[in-house]
Order: sequence, then C-alpha cells, then structure tokens
Amino acid sequence: MIAHIKCMIIDDDELDRLVLQHHIRQYETIEVIASFNSAEKAVPYLEFPIDLLICETKLPGMNGLEFRKLAHKIPACIFVSSHTEMAAAAFEINALDFVSKPLITKRFHHSIEKVFAFFEMKEKCECFDALLGENCIKIKEGGHITQIKLTDILYLEALKDYTRLVTHDKKHCILDSLGNLLHKSFFDSFVRIHRSYAVPRHFIRGKNSHEIELIHQIKLPIGRTYKENLSFLNP
Repeated sequence: MIAHIKCMIIDDDELDRLVLQHHIRQYETIEVIASFNSAEKAVPYLEFPIDLLICETKLPGMNGLEFRKLAHKIPACIFVSSHTEMAAAAFEINALDFVSKPLITKRFHHSIEKVFAFFEMKEKCECFDALLGENCIKIKEGGHITQIKLTDILYLEALKDYTRLVTHDKKHCILDSLGNLLHKSFFDSFVRIHRSYAVPRHFIRGKNSHEIELIHQIKLPIGRTYKENLSFLNP
C-alpha cells in the first residue's frame, strides 16, 4: 500500500465534514488535504495529486456523481450520503464504496479497509508493469497471438479443462483449468467464489448471501464451500 494517501472531502454539511475528518484522523497514512462544501470549489484542485475522494452524492450545483466523472483521475472514491437511492448510480461509475449517513464508526472502518486493499492491489499491479513492461498474458487464438491485460479481466469462468477469460469487450478461452490458473502467482489478485468462477478483488462492489456484484452490475453466484474466501468483505 502507498505510504501516504491524500484525501479530498466534499460535503455541503459542515458538521458532516467535521465528522469525516475526525474519523480519518484515526488513520496515520491518510491526510485530508482539502475539504469543500461544493463540487465547484473543488474543481481547481483537481490539478493536485489526490488519491482518495470522499463525497456526498447530492450537493448544491454540481452533484457528487457529476464531480466524480470529472475527477476520474482520482484513483479511489467513497460516497458518504443519506440518499441511498443513488447508491446504484454511484457503483456504476466505479465507486469503491457507498456509506449511508449517519456515519457509523465500524462501517466507515470497513470502507477504509477497502481503500487500503485497493491501493495495495494497485501498487502490486504497478510493480508488475515496471518489471514486465506490461501486466498481460498472451493467448493464441486461431493462429493469432492476443495480449490481454490482467486489469481488463472481469472474471474467470471454468469450462471443464478450459477457462474462459471474460474482459470488457470479449471472451477468451485457454487450455488450462481454473484451479491450475489460480495457483499461479500471476492470478494472486483473484479470489475463487464458486466452483465455476473467480473474480478480481478490486472489481468487487458488494455481496449478499448468495451472489457477488462486480463493476458494470455483473452478478455471479457464491458457492457454499467458497463463502469463507470472501470473509475479507465482512464488516
């Protein structure tokens, strides 16, 4: 994980901003470098290096979702809001988490744990890029060699002796079992959730007792014997 996380807070309620700052002070590696009561005031500060955005969804003028789209270069975003009807829209733009108000310490801590896990995974991927030039695997399909970035794989699906790699725009098959792939260090960022599926930890957006949700509203079943693999998501 990066040694120092620079955080920006946007909330039109002064008390809520103070509560957030109080909670964040409990984490030595996170520093609030900017706090605003409107998204418009925060726009000029997007030129500065910011790692984490904590934002209300409904704001006067530009709302939090609109600002997040503008601030797409900020790696991680958590929405803290009483407008739970906006949670689905928040996850559609790749929010790391959505926390309901009033803020509960245990729930917020769980959200910050997601932040730490996200940056730890991001750092590993960047180290891979530095060592290998490109964090990708090569697949031979129909006489052609295709390079697939690990960060583009949404999930892995077992097909007997084959494994299907599902990306944003295509599905690829390789002659190797899902179990064998997951024993390779290249796929350390994936967690098996079912006999037939494994997913990247950083794409997980939520779960219930029987299924998990990834980015792009992808939902996959959780196998009974694999529930313990997802214990890191428990609050």
